[in-house]
Formats: sequence, structure tokens, C-alpha cells
Amino acid sequence: MNKTYYVCKYTPLELLEALGGECEILNDMPEGFDLAEQVAHPNICGFGKAVLEAVLAGKVKELVLVNCCDTIRSVYDILEDSGEMDFLYMVDMLHCDTSCSRERTAAQLKDLVRAYGEYKGTTFDKEKFLKAFHPKKRTQDPHLAVLGARMGNELFQMTQDAMPLPVVNETCVNNRSVGDTLPEADLDFDQLMEWYAEELLHQIPCMRMMDHAGRKQLYQDPSLKGIIYHTVKFCDFYSFEYSDIKGHTDVPLLKIESDYTVQSSGQLSTRLEAFAESLNIETETRREKTMGKGYFAGIDSGSTSTDVVILDRDKKIVSSVIMPTGAGAANGAERALEEALRQSNLNREDIDAVVTTGYGRTAISDGDKSITEITCHARGAHFLDPSVRTVVDIGGQDSKVIRLNDDGSVKNFVMNDKCAAGTGRFLEMMAKTMEMSLDELSKVGLSYQEDITISSMCTVFAESEVVSLIAQNKATDDIVHGLNKAVAAKTASLVKRVGGEEAYMMTGGVAQNQGLVKTLEERLGTKLVISDKSQLCGALGAALFATEM
Repeated sequence: MNKTYYVCKYTPLELLEALGGECEILNDMPEGFDLAEQVAHPNICGFGKAVLEAVLAGKVKELVLVNCCDTIRSVYDILEDSGEMDFLYMVDMLHCDTSCSRERTAAQLKDLVRAYGEYKGTTFDKEKFLKAFHPKKRTQDPHLAVLGARMGNELFQMTQDAMPLPVVNETCVNNRSVGDTLPEADLDFDQLMEWYAEELLHQIPCMRMMDHAGRKQLYQDPSLKGIIYHTVKFCDFYSFEYSDIKGHTDVPLLKIESDYTVQSSGQLSTRLEAFAESLNIETETRREKTMGKGYFAGIDSGSTSTDVVILDRDKKIVSSVIMPTGAGAANGAERALEEALRQSNLNREDIDAVVTTGYGRTAISDGDKSITEITCHARGAHFLDPSVRTVVDIGGQDSKVIRLNDDGSVKNFVMNDKCAAGTGRFLEMMAKTMEMSLDELSKVGLSYQEDITISSMCTVFAESEVVSLIAQNKATDDIVHGLNKAVAAKTASLVKRVGGEEAYMMTGGVAQNQGLVKTLEERLGTKLVISDKSQLCGALGAALFATEM
């Protein structure tokens, strides 16, 4: 027997089960949208595409939808024309909990009984109906919550794995709560549907409902210790709520966005792990310290370079290395560590502890612990200059802005990790287009005559703009300054989002770009602290954590 899939908490599950249905949430994240993009508009949200992908791949034959938004209505229309469904139904539920809405919903429920009963060849079973209710039990223990738009199973599992406390999924169908109090036994079918309509509409509202006030209980729970707020690309419903929660809660808050593919969830791992580290909840027993040689190593495995710092027990730098990562993170880390050991006349056995960080941190087996680059850059920056409160890190693959507490711990952070726009990779590609080295690019932008604006930060489109400017015989200095302005504007927007405050430090390899540093300083209206160890900041922070193991 086929399962009947559903996607919304307002779906009358108990009614479907009373008619012999076996219901299951459709919430898997596909690898991509190859099938969906052949039939759907490009700007339809990722979840809508995920539903289409599952059906068109032959995984779903029965589906009950609720007309919660334009995307779901589009999905229904596409599937109705596809010829792929054995049973497809749209419940027309209004967006408010009023007597008129309850009356309309009750009529919709009766229509569903007729349609689904005819499809299944069954009749309504009152006993099955009443037994189908399983009210949600809410935890009173310390926990984290996922709020916002629905989160796919794979991403939620990743979130659970990353967090130091239990995580409760409070998105969409996962905060469904119907039938806390069952109806009187003597109600007839019509009366029962009226009661049921009220129960469905009287749940904790989703953002499709006109009155959202009831959602406050999701983030006013006294046992709540942190919030991961999830949005889906091209879905606008929940961006408003995030702004409201941000101004009305004191618990740590992380916003993430996915396109509802497995690939997008993988890009979020660093953000999730950094958020978990910022909670400062001890999850493991510290190992007993043993007297060793008193040397500690930090390895920062980035997309472009792998950096190593070795400290002694007095936290003095014994040696440091910056090497190209190469084809593999593990090999790059091994080569860089060997070179750092050689420079310091040490052997691997002399190192008491190794902490890894950066994108390749989990691929390095020669480490005792992995910590995100967010936390490590914060620690390294604080060590170099305790007055720093905001760290701007522009690396080879991403950009980060980190707010620090007085002790150097992470207060807040934002990342641009969805593409290489405004990163070292972006500048590298622009340098190649202009047939110059990165060192030349760094200095050329210091002086200019014409204030050129580069309108796009996409590497492909920006390259086209640069080629066009070259064809117009624009001066190289002016073009490079335009590129620096574009990167500075994007970085400044990240600073604004995180609530940056002085003093500012810039870390990462791009901190050596003199033209960009000058342009960013002008944009922020303040000087940037640039250390001679700016590129080593992540590895330094990792080594400092190693001294505490």
C-alpha cells in the first residue's frame, strides 16, 4: 500500500488515518533539482522543488497539500498536470482562526473524506479517528530549538550532531499539536468535523496565518538555551519573524539559510559548529594533563594555504609556516607541520597537543581536537591585541566578521560562504584577468584618478565588467580601486549585520592587500589593526587552544 505524504501541520492527518491511510512527512533533501527545474519556475523556493523532485523521481504517489502559499499552489498545478500521481488533493484552509474559517474548514474536511474515501474504498471510522491523536509533549529540560521555515531531515540531523544540547525541531509540521483534549463521545460526524476544524486552526500558528502572536511561546520558553533560525531560499515568510525575535530574546541566535538540497546543508557545517562553540557548554571531560615537552601546535587548513603555529608552554611562537594547501587537506597539513617541526628542531613526539581548524580540519587525522576557524580567529586576534572587538577575516574561499567578548570569546558572527564573491579567490581571479600578480594588485589600488564602480560581486559578471573597462582603456589603478570598493562594500555590510565595534582587526591573507585595507578603512571610518601575523591568526588560535588541553 502506498503511503500518503503531507508537508503541512494543518493537514488533517487523523482524518486520513480514519479512512485507512498511512501518513508520512515529506521532508527529505534531494541531491539536486534536475527534474524539478525542468517543470518549475527558477525562483520557486527550494522546498517546492524538493516536493516536485520526490514526485517526479517516482518516490511519492499520494500527496495531500494545504494552500499555504503561492509555491504550494504552483506545485499542486504542476503535479496535477504531470500525470504522476495516484492521489493528489489540496486542502483549502483559510489564513485565520475565526468562526467563518472554522466553518469553511469543516466543509473542506467533509470534501476530503468523500474524495479520499472514494480513492481508498473506505468509510470514516470514528474509533480510528479518535485513536489517531498524539498530542506533542514539550520538553522542560535545557535545549536548543530550530525555528523558522521547515528544515530538511538531513540538515536537522547535522544540526543535532553539532550541538552540545538536545535540539527540538519547532518548524512547520514538527510543532504540530492537535487533540490535546479529545471531543465529547456523543458528537455526530458534522459536529466532529466542526471540533476538528477548530483544533487544526488553533495550533501554534505558522507564518501563513494572519495572527502570529501565538508563536511567541516558541522562543519565550524558559528552558530554551539557544535558537537556530532557518530560512529557505526564495521564501519571504520567515525573514520578518527573525527580525522580531532578534529584538525580543536574550538567548544566543544563529540564522542560516538553505536551498533544501543536501549540498547546501554541507556548506552550513562551519556556522553550526561555531555557534555550538560560542555557547560555551562543556561536553567532554578534559583529559588529565601530563608533563610533556611543553610544545603545542595549531594547524589551519584553508582552501588556499595551510598554516601552522607551534607554541611553547609560555605561549611564545617557536615556529610558523604558511604553505599552499595543494590537492588534499591532509597532505597539505602533514607537509606544513613537518616544515614547522624542522624549523623549530622538534620531532612530532615533542608536541603535546595538536588542534586543527579551517575548512580541511576534519580531514586531518593528526590532530587531537578540531575547532572552527571562527572560534580560532577570535582567540588568535585577542591574543595579538586584547583591545580588538571585531575581527574581519577575508580568506581564500569565504569572508567572516566576528564580534568578540572582552575575554576573546565569540559574541556573534556572520559569514559569506555561499560563493567566492569578495574573497581572496575573487581577487585572485581579477588579478589573472588583468595579467598581474596578487602583490601587484595589492599596491596598484592605492592611488587612482577616476572613481570607478564595479556593480557586480559575482566573479563571472565582475570579470566581464573588468574586461569591458579594459576595452574602454580605463586606467589599471582606477579599475583595481573599483574592485577594492566592491569588496569593501560587501565586507562593510557584514560588519553592519554583526554590529561591529572598535577596535577592528583584519586577518587572513587578504589583510596584506594594502589597497583593499585602505578602502575598507575609508568605508568603516576607522583604522584596522593589521598584525604581521594576520595570516597566521587561525593557526595561532588553534595552538592556544592546544595549550589548554
